[in-house]
Order: sequence, then C-alpha cells, then structure tokens
Amino acid sequence: MSPQLKVVYIAPLKALVRERVDDWRKKFGGQLNKNIVEITGDVTPSPQVISAADIIITTPEKWDGMSRGWQNRNFIREVGLMVIDEIHLLGEDRWQNRNFIREVGLMVIDEIHLLGEGGKIAGPTGRKLRIIGLSTAMANAKDLATWLGIGEMGLYNFRPSVRPVPLEVHIAGFPGKHYCPRMISMNRPTYQAIRQHAPDSPALVFCSSRKQTRLTAFDLITYLVTDTAPKQWLHCDEDTIAVLIATATLAWGVNFPAHLVVIKGTEYFDGSIKRYVDMPITDVLQMMGRAGRPQFDNSGVACVFVHDIKKNFYKKFLYEPFPVESNLLQVLADHVNAEVAAETVPTKSNLMEYLTWTYFFRRLLENPSYYNLPDVEPMRVNTYLSELVDAVVDVLSNNNCVEVIQEDNIIRYESTFFGQLASYYYLSHKTMLHFQNTMRHDNNVMDLLTIMCHSQEYAFFPVRHNEDKINMQLAKILSFNVNGVMYDSPHLKVNLLLQMYLNDLELPNQEYTVDLKSVLDQALRILQAMIDIGAYSGWLSCTIRIIFLMQMMIQGRWTFEPDVLTIPGVTKPTLTTLFKELTRNQSLRNCSAESLAGIKCASMRHSTLLKEAFINVFGTNKAGEIMKHISIIPWLENNIILTEIETNEKKHLNDDAYKVLPDTEYEISLSLFRKGSGDKSVLHSARFPKKKDEGWFAILGDGDELYGIKRFNVNNRTTVSLKFSTPPRLGTYVYQLYLMSDSYIGLDQQFEIPIQVKQ
Repeated sequence: MSPQLKVVYIAPLKALVRERVDDWRKKFGGQLNKNIVEITGDVTPSPQVISAADIIITTPEKWDGMSRGWQNRNFIREVGLMVIDEIHLLGEDRWQNRNFIREVGLMVIDEIHLLGEGGKIAGPTGRKLRIIGLSTAMANAKDLATWLGIGEMGLYNFRPSVRPVPLEVHIAGFPGKHYCPRMISMNRPTYQAIRQHAPDSPALVFCSSRKQTRLTAFDLITYLVTDTAPKQWLHCDEDTIAVLIATATLAWGVNFPAHLVVIKGTEYFDGSIKRYVDMPITDVLQMMGRAGRPQFDNSGVACVFVHDIKKNFYKKFLYEPFPVESNLLQVLADHVNAEVAAETVPTKSNLMEYLTWTYFFRRLLENPSYYNLPDVEPMRVNTYLSELVDAVVDVLSNNNCVEVIQEDNIIRYESTFFGQLASYYYLSHKTMLHFQNTMRHDNNVMDLLTIMCHSQEYAFFPVRHNEDKINMQLAKILSFNVNGVMYDSPHLKVNLLLQMYLNDLELPNQEYTVDLKSVLDQALRILQAMIDIGAYSGWLSCTIRIIFLMQMMIQGRWTFEPDVLTIPGVTKPTLTTLFKELTRNQSLRNCSAESLAGIKCASMRHSTLLKEAFINVFGTNKAGEIMKHISIIPWLENNIILTEIETNEKKHLNDDAYKVLPDTEYEISLSLFRKGSGDKSVLHSARFPKKKDEGWFAILGDGDELYGIKRFNVNNRTTVSLKFSTPPRLGTYVYQLYLMSDSYIGLDQQFEIPIQVKQ
C-alpha cells in the first residue's frame, strides 16, 4: 500500500458514513494528518476537495455516480485501497437499486485494477489495488471473492456462531393472522424478557415502524406502573438509557450495542405492494448483532418474536450461512444507459462482454434456475445474454435514451440527449420518458410541480399503513384536487408533502417530517434535469418557471408570496408593521425596501437606518440576527458587452440599440461583480435540509423562445458569455437577458437587449 494513494470506504447508509467520518477523523486526522472527506447526498464537496483527500467515505450511490466517469477523474484512478462494508447486501431485494450500484461500482474499480496491472492506466510498472469486503457469513463467499479477484488466501468466511461475544438466541412464535393484534400480544413477553435477561443492563427493542415504537413504549410504561419498582428504568441523573425502543433501521445506522436485543416482529409494511412482507434475513441478523458488547459483556441475548408459522424457518436460517444472489436484472437498464453515455459499451459485443464482468454473471453460471436459465451450456448462455441485452436496449431505445445503429453486421449504440441527461443527473430512464410525455411549453408552476412529483425516483416512496387517510386530510387542508389519483399513491404523497412545505404548514407527524427531508434530497437534481429539457426544447417561459420552482424548494416559499418572508425571523403577522416601518423613511423608500432586493440595497447604502427599522419591529437581538443574514445575501452588479465573433468588435449597452449585421454570430458577455459574504453556501436557508452552493443562470431569449442558457457560480468577479445568431431580416428586435438565482427568491434581474439589424 502506497501512502500517496487514496482509501475509499463504502457504507450502505448515510448514518454509517457519518459515524465512520467522526471516528476516523479522530483516529487518522490528528497526528497522522490524513484528510478525510465525506461524500453523501447531504455533503458533496468540490472536485478539488475530493482530489486532495486521503480517505474518501461515501455511499454506493455516490460512488457509482463518480465512477461512471472514471476515465476523466484522476482521483478514482488513484485509489489504492477500497473497503466495502456490508457487501452481502448485494443480495437483498429491499436494497434493490443500491445493490446493483454497488455491483457496478466495484466492477469499475476491478476494471481499473486490471488495466493498471496491464500498464494501460498506471504506466509500465503497474500497481495493485487492495479490496477488503466486510460481510456476514455467506454460503457462497467464494463466488464473491472470485468476482473481486480474491484468492483463497484472502478469503475468510466464518460460521454465524463465531462472534467476539457469545450470543444466546431465543425464538418465540406468536399466533394471529392480523399484524397489529399480533404485535400487541408481543408487548408483555417483551417486558418479561427485559426483566429476565437485562434487569440491570441496557436493552434494545426493535419494531417495524415508528408507530409501533410508540405503541410498544406506552404498553411497557403501563406494565411498569403496576410493577413493584415503577422507576427501575429511569436513569436520567446518570445520563443513561436502560431501554431503547427503535425502528429496525437503527441497527444499520447507529452503533448502539446492548446486552439484550428484542426483535418484536420480523415483518414490515411494503407500500409498493400494500401488504406486510418479511424482513430480509440480513436485517434480522444485523439487529441480533447489536446484542453483546465486547467491551462490557461476556455474553449477549437476542429474543426474536415471529409469526408462529415462520418459527421453523427462522430456526434454520438464523444459524446457517445464506447465499448472496445478484439483483442486477431489476435495475440493469439505467446502468446500461450510463455506460452507453460514457461510451464504455459502444457496441452490442462490448455490452455482452461488460455483463461478464458482473457478479450476476458468476451467479448465473452457478445458479442458472434462479435467473430463469435452463442450463449453462455455452450456446444457451450466449443466447440468454444476447436476448437480455436486446431487451434492455429496446427499453432504452423506446424511451429515447439510446439510439441503435446497425452497420456492417455490427450493432452500435449511441447515447441521446435524454440518455446523457439521465446519466448525468443520476435519474431513471423512465423519468426521461415521463418528462417527454408530460412537459410542455405552457406548463404552469403547479403543472411542473406535479410532473416532478411523478418522477420514477419517487415511485417507491414509502406510504405506510393507513397513511392514505392522512393524505386525504392533507388534500382537504390544501384544497388540492387529486384528479382521480389514489390517496395511497407515493407520487400524491410527495406532492402533498411539498405543498405543505411551501405553505409553511405543520406536518401531521414525525414520519412525514422525515419523509419531507427525503423528498427534498431528490428534488434538486430532478429540477435541474427539467431545466435542461426546457432549454433544449427552446421553451423560455417554461424554463424560467422551473427555476422559480427550484428557488421555492430551497426557500420553502411560493414565489407569489412577499420575498422578505425568506429572511429568518420575518413572519406573515409581522409583515404589515415591518412594511410601515420600512416605508416611513424616504431613503429606505427610495430603495424599495419592502422587497428582498430592496432590503439588500438599503443594507449597502443606509445600513444604520435599516437596522433601526428592524429594531423598532423585532427588538435589538433579533434585528442583529436579521442584519447578519442580509449581509450574507449576494448582490450582483453587471456590465453587458456585445461582441461580433468574426471581427471581435465590441459594443457596450447604452440607450441606443446595438447595430448588428443580419444572420451573423454574436456573443453577449455579462461581467459580474459579487457583493456580500464570501461564503457561497446557502446554509442560512432555514427550511432546506442540505448544504448547497449558490448558483446562477444567464438566459437569453425573445418572446417565448430561448436562445441560450448557462449555469455558473460567481466568485467575486465572473464573466459569462452566451452566443446567438442575429435574425436574417432587417429591423429592430428586443431580446431579453435574465440573470436568475437558483437559490434565492427575489434577486433575479432582467435586461432588455435592443438590436437593430442593418446591412
């Protein structure tokens, strides 16, 4: 291992990434002075920061997105060690999309490894890549090792019973066809298990949902009240928790080991099929694994409460290694699209060879019936792969993501605009088809919001048991016409969540609050793709409305509301008083200080007067916080220059029209000077859950036709250029140049660009 090479650690959840980052910064960031970088949906560092990192800690989705362009990203080719945690999750349906992401991401690293040894990337000397996969016990660990290029000397597969602290497991079956009554019947045995196995030790109780955690807690409190020692679990003075009741995801997300673990039911409600289904065995094993603390215990206890008809099944499989299969087929199309977009598989033969690199291909040969292959005779395998490739490419072709070209008996693939878009923004090919079918030049903001909410990325958004009733209530509160959409639709739930967010209304429960954060995590990249489609189609008004929608997502406000409401501390009840105070003074009135742009202008010209106005409304302390927030808001000053490209002749904008030649290419340059805080992160958007750097759009159009658009960041001084061709007919035209923020409501600017076409 060379010290100058990078280490990549991949964990299945953001919470695990965060835990590892905190731990390793203490271990490696201090005396060892190693630079540790987190890359998740919440934290996306700049390419410069990633390149300077020694250790990269990320999730499978983010690694897959980065590794798609590995040929052009040096830091990926500088990886010397890769650690993949929970690698056995390749085989779980519940992690379906994430699993193949992991499979393809590892395949890319394996490809770099092989090419490096051959000298095509790393040079004539070549270099080796070390891969460490961490897993629970598996029945077919050798297949996984072979796929990763690991020999027998590097494979260690222990029995499930081998663990640092011995685990005593109790499996109890409970009768009852219906889920909720069965869960209620488990509450007293849960209480008794805690009293018996962990009277003086910490205990973890895992439930399938947040609702069940609350119901379980209330029942346990009821049993305690009637006990001889009702306060036996209270240790507030010691800052310790005796009994923690949590959802199953806590077993993956946070390191809370305990002496006793009670798994209260092994089913969860799957909103996509609207019924209760069994948890994956890996989830059950993960929860059991929290029992027994190596630093404190000599043994641990796990009580697994199951439906009585499944007791024998769990008795068998909790003690035996299980095989890990591939879930490639369910999500293959999106990843094939990404490889076609990256020109990794330009022909059908390349794509078939690509499939032979996957873990799926290893398992296909070992367990063909699982993948609907009758036998592994070479011709039959080749036919199977050929038909699979044709079927996947047909889907992508029908969705206008891939163009199939046949010439000289060679089938070639070329990526289309929509295919490139799906790959770049990490979106489904189904989303691209949805946009093509629904986006129109005259879509209003509500139309665009609905289109966004019906993206494939929200198709599996959780709709829990009885949440259709909550969704019906929210629709009534919002006076929203659902147009025949079922109330248990995930797309409708996403729409309702966003409307509640934009209206600043309180959500009905904690589950919906967490769900809203998940919705917003996805929203920006979907909207960015919609902006690109609007620009590609030449729809000026539609593109501007999508940018408005992006501003609304970040600020948590409708654009038709007063934009000063985006200032933290300014609320609707204070607006009337605030506007009266701001318009009392002539200097503030001249700045139009009742708008966000006007307040920013007033802060630069009449800071003392503005602060006095805020003090009169909000008091000294709050006024100081508001002024600090206003100082962070950016202000762009500009200078516009028109250049004829062929002659390089420059013209400055003045009261007269630019005199230009017909049918000639020109360039409009916008020189920008940014005033405001040097921090470009929109961290002060109190309602948006993620860090985001401010961005800007320059748009040139005429009427409802868009001629050019450019997305950019402003670093103190920036010049942005847009090219366009003048009309062939003589006459006077007035173009519109828009300067729009992707984050702030109320800071957009519009300029008229008059041109006179003359010979």
